[in-house]
Amino acid sequence: MLERGFERFLFASRWLLAPFYAALVLGLLILLVKLGQEIWHFAGHLLELDESQTILGVLTLVDLSFTASLLVIVMFSGYENFVSKFDHTDHKDWPEWMGTIDFTGLKLKLMSSIVAISAIQLLKAFMDMKNYTDRELAWFVGIHMVFVVSGLLMALTDRASAGHHDS
Repeated sequence: MLERGFERFLFASRWLLAPFYAALVLGLLILLVKLGQEIWHFAGHLLELDESQTILGVLTLVDLSFTASLLVIVMFSGYENFVSKFDHTDHKDWPEWMGTIDFTGLKLKLMSSIVAISAIQLLKAFMDMKNYTDRELAWFVGIHMVFVVSGLLMALTDRASAGHHDS
């Protein structure tokens, strides 16, 4: 009886994660404000920008979009994996991937998103190379490669682990 009560207590404690996911909604709103600022700044100087500056502005918008998408993936998948299942019967435009991503899939999606965000930052730095030192560019490349290698190692580890469980 004591064990069962303790297990209920532990199971109910998963709801302590809910405020974390609510905080990510606030993060999404903050990114939306930043997107508005970037568009306002970008549109205000559109006719003065050269091709490189225009591409940098667009890459900033792509970067913000990837980051916002990453937050949505974490919010939905994390909530559904760790707190409670969504009732999506009333939502005709429910994304197919929702409800099918397990913790391993979530980790890989997160790492893929981080690599993509890092790649955009690296591309932005290369597009604006005159404002960076060689050392700073080397750090950008090094950090990006750490993310790439980490993602590959994580995927290989998960694949090896899944293969081990199948046998």
